[in-house]
Amino acid sequence: MPEIGVVGAGSAAAAATFALDESLPDAEVTVLEKSGGLCGRAATRRHGDLTYDYGANYVRSDSDRANELLTRTLDDDGLVDVTDRIYTFDEAGEVTPGRKPDGHKWSYRAGLTQIAKRLFGRTDAEIHRRTRVETLRRDADAETWTLVDADGEAWGPFDVLLLNPPAPQTADLLRGAEWESPVKQPMLDAVSDVPYRTIWTAVLHYPFDLDLPYYALVNTDKEHAVGWLSREECKPGHVPDGESLLVVQANHDWSVAHYDDDPAANVDTLAAHAAEIVGDERLADPDWTDHQGWRYALPDAGVAADPLDAAEAEGLYCTGDWVAGEARLHAALENGLEVGERIAAATRT
Repeated sequence: MPEIGVVGAGSAAAAATFALDESLPDAEVTVLEKSGGLCGRAATRRHGDLTYDYGANYVRSDSDRANELLTRTLDDDGLVDVTDRIYTFDEAGEVTPGRKPDGHKWSYRAGLTQIAKRLFGRTDAEIHRRTRVETLRRDADAETWTLVDADGEAWGPFDVLLLNPPAPQTADLLRGAEWESPVKQPMLDAVSDVPYRTIWTAVLHYPFDLDLPYYALVNTDKEHAVGWLSREECKPGHVPDGESLLVVQANHDWSVAHYDDDPAANVDTLAAHAAEIVGDERLADPDWTDHQGWRYALPDAGVAADPLDAAEAEGLYCTGDWVAGEARLHAALENGLEVGERIAAATRT
């Protein structure tokens, strides 16, 4: 019976675990997640009657496999589609209609974390939350892997190890790995070269609704402090009637410059920007707020494939949007399915 260890419970890891359960049902899968939640940056919070996706905003329908997964393979109860358009704005804050709708924008009434919850829920995987992996150990003679967490507890041995953290965090694990192999350094170099954007997010609530023709605004010239602004009330079930909830994501440069600043000051600044962009001064004064910094939010490029392929021969796999080479949730899901199937095929041979 193959033993498989998974580091991280993001969307790609959930898809890989699901694919493993389908293709290799006798495998024992153990998932170790450092946080208390599931689905990584496809994150959802609740506040009273409010539900909001404060990381990834939705799943685009650019992947046939992801569409099949969400609408047919999994229970589509509660799946919602944002039908309002996405407009654009420039450095001066001028808003103009963007391109016409080019597909679905999926979420759930209960938020995007439903993706991982439903995928893991279809498997027998053991998921251990608030378990931070700090060390990888490779036993070359036994051809197995062991994981050591922050409390010194060892997990394994595993025949296969799957890493799902963002590339910089995966690189940290590889850098400290007790793994003697000519494969290690080329893999570490490749993973370390993946560039990432940092995003600081403000969530702003208002006790009134907004009469606007768009779901979201995206900054196309990358020159404004705000990169993205969206309205959670456009997702059925997220915001009560007569209220509004904005998710305002700063661009990379602003986020890096202000990442460790006073959160209240950051929220105030982004609320003022939202008021100016939307053209409604009331938005500068939300009645309730939340915030989140994403130090490793979005990969700006993919990873070189050859070093990762070489590592797979030693039972070490990676998955995620940075492996897919596209910072999109549908790409992470598709990559997870593919990697899970590849692990199953290699383990059976």
